[in-house]
Amino acid sequence: MSTETALLTGWGRTAPTAAHVVPVAAEVDAVVAAQAAGARGALARGLGRSYGDAAQNAGGSVLDLRPLDAPVELDPTTGVVRAPAGASLDAVMRAIVPRGWFVPVTPGTRQVTLGGALAADIHGKNHHVDGSFGAHVTEGRLVTGDGSIRTIGPDRDADAYWATVGGMGLTGALTEVSFRVRSIETSRMLVDTARLDDLDALMAAMEAGDERHRYSVAWIDLLATGRHLGRSVLTAGDHAPRAAVAGTEAEARAFEPSSRLGAPTWVPSGLLNKLTIRAFNELWFRKAPRDRHDEVQSIGAFFHPLDGLRDWNRLYGATGFLQHQTVVPFGEEDTLRRLVEKLADAGTPSFLAVLKRFGAASPAPLSFPMPGWTLALDIPAGVGGLPELLDEIDRMVVDVGGRVYLAKDSRVDPRHLTRMYPRLAEWQASRDRLDPADRWQSDLGRRLGLCGPRKERT
Repeated sequence: MSTETALLTGWGRTAPTAAHVVPVAAEVDAVVAAQAAGARGALARGLGRSYGDAAQNAGGSVLDLRPLDAPVELDPTTGVVRAPAGASLDAVMRAIVPRGWFVPVTPGTRQVTLGGALAADIHGKNHHVDGSFGAHVTEGRLVTGDGSIRTIGPDRDADAYWATVGGMGLTGALTEVSFRVRSIETSRMLVDTARLDDLDALMAAMEAGDERHRYSVAWIDLLATGRHLGRSVLTAGDHAPRAAVAGTEAEARAFEPSSRLGAPTWVPSGLLNKLTIRAFNELWFRKAPRDRHDEVQSIGAFFHPLDGLRDWNRLYGATGFLQHQTVVPFGEEDTLRRLVEKLADAGTPSFLAVLKRFGAASPAPLSFPMPGWTLALDIPAGVGGLPELLDEIDRMVVDVGGRVYLAKDSRVDPRHLTRMYPRLAEWQASRDRLDPADRWQSDLGRRLGLCGPRKERT
């Protein structure tokens, strides 16, 4: 057992949190009673890549569920993969892509565990077609607070399953996940790229493209104002057929991504600021083709460009950065415009600002995606006036029926939670049935009143 100290950067202050980190070599149920009995409980952790405090448990225990060996079992007759919940999407892809299969959903990084993918109900560039990760899971094994193991799924113990989907690890520890995968002919993508001069042109192109492409995402220049407000680069693609890729069958399906470069450890804080990001945005926009079709790209280049740079977060220096992702419903495009205007007028230096369209919502009460426009930002943590700006954006989003993504949250006002997630009471009742003793806890859960003493709940 070891003690881990993590530093969370808040609004101009550093708040240390410490937890006992327990490598789990045996079955999770064998250690739950010992590690989850304290007032601060326990939390299962995979790779710990959440941008806020979802994977932290100050004063409690953290169960490290990354397996020493992650066997990925693929049944080619059913297209179902079974793997430990601590296995990463990277490990799964390396096992199945060369065999002609692809994961149903991937975010912008492969460094996400299957347990984390389900707990955060991750989404990707294809949500408007395929929904979020929870829609593709057939079953999982969940260790509850009393150490018992439940097999859950949409057709088996459905109440526990949908509470776990998007439940941020607060219903129990997932130890195994089975999910459906997609058949592909190659490990390449056919990609269309378009450079759009303003937000209206972007939204029109994205709406028209929903029927043509399975995957779609737009980068937005949030420092552009006036008639260039929302200028962007839209990329949309589909899996490349065999005829589009030269070489042998093995070469056409080859998948061996690597991080060839790494960010240095000595990057000074403030390197990514309004001036440098403005220069980057200008270069990125100008170098994009005005209209290019059917470019062959690798899976890594299209889905996970940042995975090609090890420790890319170090580019923000010691003060770090903050991620913020919201969704506003369709029909509230004026709110999206006002939101972009507010960010642009404030000169918010977001290095990565991406816009996507969501399709139908999940049955899970705490799942983030809903039909609408979702905007994700990363912003240097030391930007002046950032707390007030994001608080105002949150209010705008809540007022039109939108919400903030809990997997990327570190500061949302808990008083907004019931409006953002109107089925919160339903989730809480399911969670209390699964864990009446509050054995599963996290810093995020306590901050938002989702777990811990009932008096802390909003």
